[in-house]
Amino acid sequence: MRRNNMSHSRRDFVRMTCCSLASASVLSGLGRFGMMSALAAGPTCSDYKALVCIFLFGGNDGNNTIVPITTAGYQTYATARGSQAMGGLALDQSALLPLNGGLFGMHPQLKELQALFNSNNVAILANVGTLVKPFSSRQDYFSGLVPAPDNLYSHADQQDQWQTLQMSGESSTGWAGRLADLLVAGGSCANPAFPPIVSVFGEAILCTGKLTQPFALSPGAPPGLFDSTVTDPAGLARFAAFQQVLQFDTGISLVQPASGTTAKALSESQYLAAALKSAPSLATNFPTSFIGAQLKQVAQIIAVQSQLGVNRQIFFCALGGFDTHGDQINIQQNLFSQLSPAMNAFYSATKELNVASKVTTFTLSDFSRTLQPASNAGSDHAWGSHQLIMGGAVKGGTLYGTFPQLVLNGPDDATTNGRWIPTTAVDQYGATLAYWFGLSSSDVNSIFPNLQNFATTDLGFLA
Repeated sequence: MRRNNMSHSRRDFVRMTCCSLASASVLSGLGRFGMMSALAAGPTCSDYKALVCIFLFGGNDGNNTIVPITTAGYQTYATARGSQAMGGLALDQSALLPLNGGLFGMHPQLKELQALFNSNNVAILANVGTLVKPFSSRQDYFSGLVPAPDNLYSHADQQDQWQTLQMSGESSTGWAGRLADLLVAGGSCANPAFPPIVSVFGEAILCTGKLTQPFALSPGAPPGLFDSTVTDPAGLARFAAFQQVLQFDTGISLVQPASGTTAKALSESQYLAAALKSAPSLATNFPTSFIGAQLKQVAQIIAVQSQLGVNRQIFFCALGGFDTHGDQINIQQNLFSQLSPAMNAFYSATKELNVASKVTTFTLSDFSRTLQPASNAGSDHAWGSHQLIMGGAVKGGTLYGTFPQLVLNGPDDATTNGRWIPTTAVDQYGATLAYWFGLSSSDVNSIFPNLQNFATTDLGFLA
């Protein structure tokens, strides 16, 4: 049965639903049971850097995100996608936003990101996806000689694989969480009083480590549990009573660790709340969309990085609704009209805070969509897609990787309707970000389990 990103299982709900204030603080500690006793040394950090993930839940259609604009390239694309008048998905060539180089254009609603690309602050990574090993040809995939990830085209499985890099079965940790574990082990990169990883979109397996869990909060809301940041006598009394409950020795082995982790989450909430009191007012105007609110909250936390005492931070944001089985043109247009201004405002905020070269924002998504339209002016689940990387350290204005041949049943098609076999692995994508973050080759290999199968481990899109 097809599952779209607006209807999730219990596992999906726990991982991706934006938490209430109460559940955010509690969930931030639930994964600490059974920690690892030892880790690698981790990096040494004398400067500040942050990674900001924006997950596009549902499977963003990469085919209409980046489109060939040469005469021959566009004609091939338009032939396969079909005209909108006939229920197809081809965007008008005149509406596409041209990118430096003259080969490709962006979706018409990505005008802010087009400007950032053309000013060398955004890069495109083409046809990246979940891979165990590289496929040298389409026949490698059909023959089964090269293993493919389990359950391709499944939302739940592909979302997990993008976040954990476990291409068969399930993993209890995500690659950003494993990276955060190493930051904690490094000592100089993290602060025991506050975790190096923060989610403003609830719990996500990407952020889950063995030693670390994300601090989760709702954007724009005070961090904390109930009224823990209230200073009036009644509020302080309720908070003190709640702390006493947490300290009560029940003698039950599961309850005691849970109480301890909740108490730690409360402590982290108070620590962040105290730091945010000194946050400067940002002159940058953020859009009022949900993704705009998330990125504004991230910018506000980055602004108090020195007060938090952390030199490396990872943030998780998300935008849902990309499972476009019908009415794709209108739905993607609406979502991009939220995404592009929000990302642009966030980049402007990093410039305002003088950290643009220290903050790298990147997109992930379940998969792309089929090049061939499906019924109801939509498309089906596919595989390799195009992702965006933004920041002052990005070697922008360039398309990295290999753009697929947009030919149905062609050399890059895993089926017959335009599901591109990825030519770059998520492991390579994440490893490039991790190298920029300051991790050594041995640490990077410990985080990205499939990286050893690929000749190139740094894709070169970061300075």
